[in-house]
Amino acid sequence: MTSVYEFTVKNTKGEDVSLDKFKGKPLLIVNTASHCGFTPQFTELQKLYEEYHDKGLEILGFPCGQFNNQEFEDIDSTMEYCQLNYGVTFPMFAKIDVKGKDIHPLFQFLTSEQKGFLSNHIKWNFTKFLIDEEGTVVGRYAPQTTPLKMEQDIQKIFDRKIGINV
Repeated sequence: MTSVYEFTVKNTKGEDVSLDKFKGKPLLIVNTASHCGFTPQFTELQKLYEEYHDKGLEILGFPCGQFNNQEFEDIDSTMEYCQLNYGVTFPMFAKIDVKGKDIHPLFQFLTSEQKGFLSNHIKWNFTKFLIDEEGTVVGRYAPQTTPLKMEQDIQKIFDRKIGINV
């Protein structure tokens, strides 16, 4: 695989969704959890979505319960929690594994394209991957990196897209 657009994921209803539907758009892919110290990052993720969605940015949230089981068992509870507490309107998907023997192929690709600090494994919730409009992974951000600290890198993708030298 050479692009994130080649992967298929499950939506919150369990239906297959080809990431090809986002082709040509920059993406911010995040493994999320509803009961984590980093959960308030949903507020900044939503703010970025509102700021850049009209320009083409898509934020894709992937709930994961692999880190101290900090995610609801059922996706309906996850969705309700995210919408009521953080006003999340960006696409969320079915709960998945982002590490280990059952790692989803998308996250296997992401972590092989952008290594972490000491290894390629995801170590905690809210690890974030920035993808350009070609489907190339251009950045990986630690859970502690708040979404608004990534805004300059997101803007660089749009500046490059319209021909502004960065």
